[in-house]
Formats: sequence, C-alpha cells, structure tokens
Amino acid sequence: MRAAQPRSRQQTLALRRQLVGSSCKLFFSNDPVKIVKAKGQYMYDENGRQYLDCINNVAHVGHCHPDIVKAAHEQNQLLNTNSRYLHDNLVDYAERLSKTLPEKLCIFYFLNSGSEANDLALRLARQYTGHEDVIVLDHAYHGHLTSLIDISPYKFRNLEGQKEWVHVAPLPDTYRGLYREDHENAVTAYADEVKNIIEHAHKRGRKIAAFFAESLPSVGGQIIPPAGYFQKVAEHVHKAGGVFIADEIQVGFGRVGKHFWAFQLQGEDFVPDIVTMGKPIGNGHPLACVATTKEIAEAFAATGVEYFNTFGGNPVSCAVGLAVLDVIEKEHLQAHATEVGNFLMKILKEQQIKHPIIGDVRGCGLFIGVDLIKDQTERTPATAEAEDLVTRLKEKYILLSTDGPGRNVLKFKPPMCFNMEDAKFVVETIDKILTDMEKECLNH
Repeated sequence: MRAAQPRSRQQTLALRRQLVGSSCKLFFSNDPVKIVKAKGQYMYDENGRQYLDCINNVAHVGHCHPDIVKAAHEQNQLLNTNSRYLHDNLVDYAERLSKTLPEKLCIFYFLNSGSEANDLALRLARQYTGHEDVIVLDHAYHGHLTSLIDISPYKFRNLEGQKEWVHVAPLPDTYRGLYREDHENAVTAYADEVKNIIEHAHKRGRKIAAFFAESLPSVGGQIIPPAGYFQKVAEHVHKAGGVFIADEIQVGFGRVGKHFWAFQLQGEDFVPDIVTMGKPIGNGHPLACVATTKEIAEAFAATGVEYFNTFGGNPVSCAVGLAVLDVIEKEHLQAHATEVGNFLMKILKEQQIKHPIIGDVRGCGLFIGVDLIKDQTERTPATAEAEDLVTRLKEKYILLSTDGPGRNVLKFKPPMCFNMEDAKFVVETIDKILTDMEKECLNH
C-alpha cells in the first residue's frame, strides 16, 4: 500500500475549520503556521523551516527533551494506572517538590491541568475558611472551568459579568496602573485597595475565602508586582479569615531565575497558603499540582468526601515530573534564565532609548514584557503596531505574541534553553522592523 500523501497546510486548515470549534483560535489566524516538529527552543513547519519559539513556557526545558521523552516511554512500558495503588513515583515526586517549597507547604494533590489545580484550590479555600467570596486582580485569568471563568475578569467581562461573590482589586501595575512608579508608596496604596474591598464586602455581610493571584500576572501584561505587596495583602486577607492562593501555573519552576517560585520574589517572609502549578511542570505532558498546608488539607478531608482524580499522580505523569526537575537541576536552567534574561532585558532597554514606541521593559529571568505605546505621556497602548510587529516577526521565523488589556505588550516566555544568540537575533530583528515601521510612518 502506498503511503498517503502528506496534507498541505491549506488542507489541514480547511479540515480544522470544518471539525474544530471556531472559538479555539490559531496564532496568526490570517496565515497560520503548520508545525510538525520541535526541538529545544525551535519549531519546524511542514517545509522544514525553523522558527525560534519565544512563546512556549509549557515546553519548559525545551521541546521534546530526550530525558523527558525517555522517562515517559520507560514508565509507560511498565505501568500506568491511578493513584489508589501504592507507587514510589508518586511519593518520590511529592518529596522532591516539597524540597523546593517553604516548609509549611507540605501536602500535595496531583491533577492534569492548571484549571483543575485552580478549581481544587478554590474548593480547599472554601472548605477551610467556611467562607465563599474571592478577591482577584483585574485582568486576571485562572483557567477555563466555569468556576474559574467566574474569577477571571479577563473572561467574565465578555460573558455573564461579575458574580456577587467575586471582588476585583486593581492590578499592582506601577507602569500604567492606579499608582505608578512616581508614587511615594505604591505597595501600601495597592494593598489598601484590597483592604477597602474587604471592608466593603464585610459591610454587605460577605465573607472572604481567598485572595487569588498569579505570582506574576501574565495575561494582565507581564506585570511584576512590587516586592512587599503580597505580604501586606496576606495580612489583610488573613485578618478577614481568608487564605492567600499563589497561582504559579505560568511562572513557576525556575523561570524567574533567582528563585524557583515567582512568589519568592516578594521576599523570604512571604509564604502563600496554597500554591497551584501547571503548564511547565510536565514539559508538555498534562500534569498539575496543588501544594498546601496540613491544616487546610485536614479541613478538606474532614468532610469525609474522597478527592479522587482518575489520571492525577499516575506513575507516568510523576516520572515525567521528576525528569523535569532533574533537567532543571542538571542543566542549571535557573542560573541560565537569570543570565540570559538579564542580557535580554539589557538589550531591550537599549532599544527603548532608540524607539519611542517602547514605553517599558519589565521582567525577571525569562519572563519579560515589552510595553508598546503610542505616546509617552498618556502611555496609550499601541495595539495595532504590536500586532503588526509580531506578524512581521513571524515572517522572519520568530514566534512571539502579545498580551495585556490593550494587547500591546510583547511577552517573552520562551523554553528555558533559549540562549544569548537567540536573544541577540530577536532583538536585532525587532530593531530592524521597528526602524522600518518608523520610516513607513514618516512616509505617510
């Protein structure tokens, strides 16, 4: 029998449009890329063309890393079943994760996705506190389950709106937020906003179960909350009988370089009550985790209702999770993220001096945002220009995307093997494209 002819990109696109829900969007929807292979920080289309991937924080230690592939394959040949049987991979993995976290975060639940992890975190918080209400940051996104759409302003504003039990606090963004870099004490000012929300909720007879925040808000525009903000917020939330949930799904596992977890950027004196993990945890394998305290876990168990997740904590997933931790350590990826991230920030800031469209460059390790603006005083988001820039970058075989409420922030969260040469190549290309765009503007 003759092998079937490979499908063209257009044929694949036609079938996708026919069979897959149209709300599942493609990157570069007018001219999508067909990717058939990936290795490290590079992806390859059906014609073998190499693209530099600056987007993919899921392939954390690099696409198709041989150690990860091997770990999954070897365990798959032995056993894959649920966690109702004893297996060393599960306890080994929990033990390894516990060594990366503050001591009090010592109980683990394993799941398949970040959305499942955040949904469980919400249940844990409510069971432990006996309260219902949740405070979230503006523009936040915490997942696609119904419970999480409800606490994701990024989504619910376009759907059914804000539920009575949800309270939205201003994003602690010192570039374009309520309190900016020139404010004498932005940390206290932003934390006081949360305090005011709690007081207002109490007057209405509401009770706070949790403050839920990404350690570094990503969809909000690659935001780095000022150090000390979480501590002050936690103080107000604990006083109200609530818990602090740190969502590390986008930014955990050494991406910020100097720390393993992004919440640690706030300072050693800050420890959340619940931490959720996903995306990079399995390097592309569906895996997620919730870490919490003994007290919260015991309150959850006290209901007498079992928590069972069919695939959560299976031997293959745990083998993959362990392999990811091994690679981060063996390849010194945290130190690498610091070194390459600092260099990338430095050369992006040089471009900021040259191109007035670059309003702000912010980040930590390999989590960096470049805020594009129309004017320096109003800091109006340069939405169309940002889209034009990422489209032109794709034509130069660089995959980058935008985020933020104004879709004007270029977001860098590449695989952690992204190197100095890659950084130079991207920034030189951005420089050329911005120069061309400026010339085109003058000619109009």
